[in-house]
Amino acid sequence: MAWLLGVAGILLAIALYGVMIFNALVSLRQKVAEAWSGIDVQLKRRSNLIPNLVETVKGYAGHERDLLDQVTRTRAQAESSGNVAERAKAEGQLGAALARIFAVAEAYPDLKASKNFQDLHSSLEEIERDIQHARRYYNGAVRMLNVKVQSFPSNLVASRFGFQDAKFFELDDPAARELPKVAF
Repeated sequence: MAWLLGVAGILLAIALYGVMIFNALVSLRQKVAEAWSGIDVQLKRRSNLIPNLVETVKGYAGHERDLLDQVTRTRAQAESSGNVAERAKAEGQLGAALARIFAVAEAYPDLKASKNFQDLHSSLEEIERDIQHARRYYNGAVRMLNVKVQSFPSNLVASRFGFQDAKFFELDDPAARELPKVAF
């Protein structure tokens, strides 16, 4: 009889440990979702700023129409991207296009001197820093979830209940990792 209680106690301990692992996995999955929402908010802020930037540049450098159209198209692609990898790629392309706008601005002293352009540039730099911070937080949350999903014994619970590795938010183009820089 005592051995039966011992076995029942061991099984109960294993079940409780499994529940703790499951709850930890759920918590980490929610943290990843919350972190992604932070990135999404910052990307939307940047996306909302882009039309103003394009219009400002258009007023001073209207013959750069191809570049401005490309920025507009890239913005639309970024907004319609589905998963994390697609979004990261599209956002990297958008960042590169924005850097080209600021490079073009170098050729237009009146544009560089424009208060509106300077304000937009400052706002964009601030948003880029916020995106960078949000991306670091997201990637940290993804790392914690992935470690838990892949580590023993939590991988047994993760596979049983369909928990999967999350994708990191990484930029493919090393140049896109840099903040757009313009010297005034």
